[in-house]
Parts: sequence; C-alpha cells; structure tokens
Amino acid sequence: MEVFTTIKTIQKELSSRNKKMQLGLVPTMGALHAGHISIIERALRENDLVVVTIFVNPTQFDKEEDLINYPNKTKGDLILLKEVNCDYVFMPTIDEMYSSNVKAETFDFDGLDSVMEGAFRTGHFNGVGTIVKKLFEIINPDRAYFGEKDFQQLQIIRKIVVKSKFDLKIIPCKIYREKNGLAMSSRNARLTPEQLLEAPLIYKSLLKSKELFQKEDVETVKKMVKNEFNRSANMELEYFEIADTETLIPVRDISSGKKYRAFIGVYADNVRLIDNIALN
Repeated sequence: MEVFTTIKTIQKELSSRNKKMQLGLVPTMGALHAGHISIIERALRENDLVVVTIFVNPTQFDKEEDLINYPNKTKGDLILLKEVNCDYVFMPTIDEMYSSNVKAETFDFDGLDSVMEGAFRTGHFNGVGTIVKKLFEIINPDRAYFGEKDFQQLQIIRKIVVKSKFDLKIIPCKIYREKNGLAMSSRNARLTPEQLLEAPLIYKSLLKSKELFQKEDVETVKKMVKNEFNRSANMELEYFEIADTETLIPVRDISSGKKYRAFIGVYADNVRLIDNIALN
C-alpha cells in the first residue's frame, strides 16, 4: 500500500500504470468503519487498482462545530486499509486541494439539492460537489463507489458525472448496518450509551413506513413516523419524507410505475443521523 499526500505524486504514480488496468475510487472522510471497508473490498474485487481518499472536506460542513468534532482516526484508518490490501491512499491537506481559496463551487443540480438534506444544510451539496469533482479530475477513475446511506448525495454525484461529462461509472453500495439495524456512520461513535440503545428506532421506523406504504397514503405514513419519535426520549425527528427515487421530489400522492424511497434525518442531542429505505 502506498500513501500519497500531493496531487502531483499520485498522478505521477497513476500515469505509470498499464492503461488497460481498471481503476476504482472510494472517497471517504476517514474514521473508517465496517461499512467503509465493505465498499472498499467491493472496489478491490471489481478493479485492478483502487485509490481510497481520506479528506475531511471543510466546504461541505454547514456548521463549524461539526467540522471541529469530526473524528480523526488516521493511524487506525491506515492500519485497516493495509489489512484489506488497498493499493493507494490519497490523503491531501486542505491547502493541497483548495490552495488559498477554500470555497465551494456553485452547481446547478436541477433541484436535487433543494430538499431533505439540502433544505437543512445550506451549501452542503455545493461542498460535496466541489470535492468530488476535484477527486474525479485528479484520479480519473473508471469506477467510483458511494454508499446508499447518503442516497441524496449519490443522486447528486450522478448528476455531476452527467453535467461534467466524466467518463466513469458510479457504483452504488448497499447500506451496511449494525445488528440492530442502525446504519453504520462515523457519527455513531459520538452517541452516548443511552442514545445507542434508542438509535435503532430510526431503522425500525423506516421498516414500519415501508410496510404501511403498501396500504396507506403518504400522510398516514408520515404521521406514524412522527408519532414514533414523539415518544422517544433521546431521538428528535428533523424530517421524514417520501420522495421520488429519481427526482428526490417529496410526494403526497403515489403514481403507479414510479419508485419511491423514504428519507429520514434525526438528532440525538447534537449528533445528526440520516437513513433511507426503498419503499417499492
């Protein structure tokens, strides 16, 4: 495993490879857990070479405290990556990625960014789009892998690929969950024991919404989820939406032939957790 910290050095290394070798990219912000590893292992199976990036991107944080509190586990991350035989790790500094202008580019995502996460996190997806676009330009992968836990982000990245005409394939990876159903996240490490006990309510409410979706209208499903969290001592519902899978537009009525997903954002004190599930 080789670790690079500058754009120049990793591009030099990648340019020397046989061009017939398929290159996979797994962007991360570090603090790796089993969910990340499952994505990396898939990328390793499906490509000749894989680059894992570790970069905590400042422009996608809408709250400075979240950036400050984001866990830094670089030594442990590198041990995990070495254990799975990762080929390359790219760990640039903020200055390396942004020079002196730490500012997000402004994108037109055709409305994908205006709902759910976008409605509650101002500028978040411009920050995501900025760093993902930079990584695609630097690494020039054949495939890039992203988890479905951030499904809205996944759709936005697909939009970037189309609009910027990148020649690569986006590979969605299923949500990796704890045994109790809680979606794995680096933020889970910040939960108290009491919050960890109650956090599975997020996935349980999604499962209930999927069951109820088959026989009730959207408003009934949303009321059920709201009531579930009204009874919770440690979990506060920020939003729950049922949206068209492709457009991400929240819906009130269901149309036959379309696919829908349920999206949820929850606070456990100051720790923010998200999840989603396909409904049909």
